[in-house]
Amino acid sequence: MRKASSFYLVALALFGLLAASQAQIKVGFYDESCPQAESIIKEFVKQHIPNAPTLAAALLRMNFHDCFVRGCDGSLLLNSTNNSTAEKDSIPNSTLRGFDFIDRVKALLEAACPGVVSCADTLALVARDAVVVTGGPSWTVPTGRRDGTVSLASEVLTNIPGPTFNFTALKKNFASKNLDVKDLVVLSGAHTIGIAHCAVVTNRLYNFTGKGDEDPALDKFYAANLKKFKCKTPTDTTSILEMDPGSFRTFDKHYYTNVAKRRGLFTSDSSLLTDATAASYVTEILNGPLEYFFTEFAASMEKMIQLEVKTGSEGEIRKLCGVVNG
Repeated sequence: MRKASSFYLVALALFGLLAASQAQIKVGFYDESCPQAESIIKEFVKQHIPNAPTLAAALLRMNFHDCFVRGCDGSLLLNSTNNSTAEKDSIPNSTLRGFDFIDRVKALLEAACPGVVSCADTLALVARDAVVVTGGPSWTVPTGRRDGTVSLASEVLTNIPGPTFNFTALKKNFASKNLDVKDLVVLSGAHTIGIAHCAVVTNRLYNFTGKGDEDPALDKFYAANLKKFKCKTPTDTTSILEMDPGSFRTFDKHYYTNVAKRRGLFTSDSSLLTDATAASYVTEILNGPLEYFFTEFAASMEKMIQLEVKTGSEGEIRKLCGVVNG
């Protein structure tokens, strides 16, 4: 009898701990503690993103990079200190933009509800609302994330998939985050908005194998245009390119048209055609209605933004997104 009671008590305690951790992240987490939080974020985004439409892609990318290192805990937003170089100062994050945008939103939230809304939740909600403003899909963002207190540049290269990754490397990277091939193809569709720099493509254009050649996976007409009008020399690393030429301000599925025509800007884009399963998803999205892509993108985002979230007593609610609470 004692053994049965002890087992029951242990099981009950474990269940309580599990329920507590799961209950911390939910839709409407701030309904009582800061009921205006989500409307404050949405209105700020609606007011400012139309004036800087390429920032929507930057904020979405920031959300992605945050979640892939230490989970979605806002650690990407932390500044470096004298003792440690933070994630935002790593090479893969050197071209990220929008940190000041997040800081401005956070200041509004602090004015309304001091110490309540986390930076991690702020980033997740801003990214969603920015995509919506560009004509893209909305997705459910459960809230209640807490902010991490550790941010290490050394962890970025081993966690963020790079633009030069082949399909094998991409698949392995996504699988390590419990994301499958469909998630990989669908989330790559985020490249339908935003800009990049020639640094990511000059090697494909001018010296792919180290012999002054061009990547054969890149459409020759597209490559010739890039050389003529955008990345005119092998040493040009700063000129700006549209991720999805002609449609880079609108969230649509035109990215997949480019990929199918071998006009994906990154090696990682081109790699989607090198795997039968991934290529079939590209075709499926191309042949389906826009709503299908939107539905699948939303579903994959909902998976991604719940990666390794901190809840309950983990982490903290930072007052300023760039520094831990002193």
